[in-house]
Amino acid sequence: MISLEVCANSITSALAAQEGGAMRVELCDNLYAGGTTPSPGQITTARKLLHIKLYVLIRPRGSDFLYTDVEFDTMVTDVKYCIEAGCDGIVTGMLNADGTIDKERCTQLVQLAKQAGLGVTFHRAFDMCANQFQALEDIIEIGFERILTSGGKSTAMEGARVITELVKKAKGRISIMAGSGITEINAADLIMITGVKEIHGTLVAPLNSKMQYKNDHIVMGSTYGDEYGYDATSTERVKNLLKKVNEK
Repeated sequence: MISLEVCANSITSALAAQEGGAMRVELCDNLYAGGTTPSPGQITTARKLLHIKLYVLIRPRGSDFLYTDVEFDTMVTDVKYCIEAGCDGIVTGMLNADGTIDKERCTQLVQLAKQAGLGVTFHRAFDMCANQFQALEDIIEIGFERILTSGGKSTAMEGARVITELVKKAKGRISIMAGSGITEINAADLIMITGVKEIHGTLVAPLNSKMQYKNDHIVMGSTYGDEYGYDATSTERVKNLLKKVNEK
């Protein structure tokens, strides 16, 4: 059986993922920036409503994965909150300026989480590192349980060759989870090509606002967007993907 983790950008998405049959949720915020840490309120509410595994993204901002001391202190505090909230795991990753894995700081977060019984995933900072095969060994040594990767490309299908090599070199020592651009259309082919057992996706669909009055002459954010609609994970898309990748 192939396991699906849904990258949920809200409580609404997390619940849709659960209803659709996902085995785990990665709760985050600000998908447009690649994801950041969600609020304490979202984490607490998600834990209360979800019976599937809840992992939380520990990432204080978008952009690169080279963090200041203040940002790292924030990440430590967020991990402690996830422990207190009863989360099942965290998702994180840090790099040095030369593109290598920040082993010292990653080890601190992994040990903090694992001592409290939480699992730890290394996220797509992996795709931004200088040498992915050396990074694989470093991440295994640190004690992460899985790596989320698109093979160093924008989408997992583009990076399928590298993902295949990572699965082979991992030799079962760590799970390689393919993510980015995963859909009902390409998931089965990606799994067949790479040999991964876990996949990760948002599987969103647009939701329209129920507002009756609409001001169509204003933009609330820094870029143009629909002020009366947003994307959320679709239960049907989750169900359809799982049916396709696990059908005999």
